Amino acid sequence: MTAPTVSIVIPVYNEEDVLQALFDRLYPVLDALGEPYEVIFVNDGSRDRSVPMLSAQFKARPDVTRVVLFNGNFGQHMAIMAGFAHVRGQMAITLDADLQNPPEEIPRLVAEIRAGHDYVGTIRRQREDTAFRRIASKAMNGLRENITRIQMTDQGCMLRAYDRALVDTLNACQEVNTFIPALAYTFAARPTEIEVGHEERFAGESKYSLYKLIRLNFDLVTGFSIVPLQWFSLIGTLLSLGAGALFVLLLVRRFVLGAEVEGVFTLFALQFFLTGIMLFGIGLMGEYVGRIQQEVRHRPRYRISAVLEATAPETK
Repeated sequence: MTAPTVSIVIPVYNEEDVLQALFDRLYPVLDALGEPYEVIFVNDGSRDRSVPMLSAQFKARPDVTRVVLFNGNFGQHMAIMAGFAHVRGQMAITLDADLQNPPEEIPRLVAEIRAGHDYVGTIRRQREDTAFRRIASKAMNGLRENITRIQMTDQGCMLRAYDRALVDTLNACQEVNTFIPALAYTFAARPTEIEVGHEERFAGESKYSLYKLIRLNFDLVTGFSIVPLQWFSLIGTLLSLGAGALFVLLLVRRFVLGAEVEGVFTLFALQFFLTGIMLFGIGLMGEYVGRIQQEVRHRPRYRISAVLEATAPETK
């Protein structure tokens, strides 16, 4: 079997409605590249017909298709990391299965890696998402850039390319929770970004709810920066100084004007505000402590039940 040059990693979770269309568009594009390739599908615990469809595609194109089957749902980024662990090519390209990122853009990413870049990010030219998703994504991008100093114009676009050295570096990272594009950016020596097309989802619905998007950005912020803790320390210092000044003011008024009760509700409001700040801080520190607790347990990040791949014939 010829060693592949290009490896395509595609996480799959309940995508039975779109898989056949993906096969029909993806393989002709890769065949036209004119160089060896492999497609690695990672099934992330799908409960529909995705697994039988992936198995059928493997049987139809066993020379270029590999299928990694999880025994449960471990998340998109863990599926990609499992795909990276099986990559044999000199470059890896990640792609969502929903066809919002056109497979026809893959040759452009290959060309950028050939030009000497080790990491190729992408920017969706015209997003075919709801207004809420676009606004939320823009807000999260701004938050991430200000806190982590990671410069990614469009962090939500999964169509990205990584050279083999960068893939090996990512494989050496054993973090339980991570955000792969940001992690790759921190190690990349010559990153670049290009604009790519964006289409409406071919079928089905997005697997990312509002909660998952918020959860993902919490992982991003707490996994790559301690700035939130520093901000909270600064807020705590300012509030302490303000509380001290307020105490002095009330003490002076007590001796000058005598006992007062008119401001009691203002003091209640101030107390509730300070209590809210403290609870937020406890939750923030809990995020960091929780990440430490996850890391020190050293549990496997995912479990693979089977890998469908063609075996090279034995040489005599």
